[in-house]
Amino acid sequence: MSTKSICVYCGSRAGVNPAYAEDARALGWEIARQGWRLVYGAGDVGLMGEVARAAQGGEGETFGVIPQHLIDLEAGKTDLTRYVVTETMHERKKVMIMNADAVVVLPGGAGSLDEFFEALTWRQLGLHGKPILVLNTAGYWTPLRALIQHIVDQEFADTSLAEFVTWVDTPAMAMKALRAALD
Repeated sequence: MSTKSICVYCGSRAGVNPAYAEDARALGWEIARQGWRLVYGAGDVGLMGEVARAAQGGEGETFGVIPQHLIDLEAGKTDLTRYVVTETMHERKKVMIMNADAVVVLPGGAGSLDEFFEALTWRQLGLHGKPILVLNTAGYWTPLRALIQHIVDQEFADTSLAEFVTWVDTPAMAMKALRAALD
């Protein structure tokens, strides 16, 4: 059986609530503990740095992907198991999702939303069938969940759009959902 890879989209900032970083560390640690590989944006700042350092602390494999223009801004973390530099953001997203078996979205900003919506759109179009989980730490993503339901309610998307996303409140719930989806 091959090692599973979990793509984590998350902020390059820590946010105001300490629970965001706590959950990022817990998820990174649990991914490593499960024997899975972390795939993420290769930054050493914000929640990206937290999840990667936790995975490394758990002796897990780490696969980071960063576009050239963000190496300084996101403090490219070069001590990963695998460190890939791309030319564009689009290429980064493609490499990340193509090297993952599942996606987990932690709190983040516009970049995390961009990554989430691309993964969701690709799923909707049948370009992949990978599980997409949103870790709703302290209710951070509750407005996003309402927006997706609004899109469905207004008939701009089929009900399947909302069904493609699994919402969880804790890293433990995320791991349980991932194990169920990947077994």
